[in-house]
Amino acid sequence: MTDEEVPGAAEAEAGAEAAAEAEGAAGAKRGPHPRHDLAPLLNAPVRLSVVAALAPLDKAEFGFVRDLVEVTDSALSKQVAALEEAGWVAVRKGRVGRRVRTWISLTPEGRAVYQRHLAALRAIALG
Repeated sequence: MTDEEVPGAAEAEAGAEAAAEAEGAAGAKRGPHPRHDLAPLLNAPVRLSVVAALAPLDKAEFGFVRDLVEVTDSALSKQVAALEEAGWVAVRKGRVGRRVRTWISLTPEGRAVYQRHLAALRAIALG
């Protein structure tokens, strides 16, 4: 099941982002709790899976990531677009022979965000 198929997933994510913005706008202090280092954009399982798949690689072909994450072309395209808009992945198109190929890679910022997100998850899980 993709993120767009999960009932209420988009609304929940939008609500979480709005709450985070409201908390920041109200001048609330960020405490030491590791949840503050979680990246809201990576709360979507497919986006987290895409970033995790790219983390150990310099770049990956679109079809490889699609098959690894087990999503459709359109679902991966939508999630990659969101990550690209955030500046966390770079998308490059080129040719291999006569075939057009799309390569995806993490940007340095995307790699840093992913590492921070993982560290926060570990800190939360380990207490």
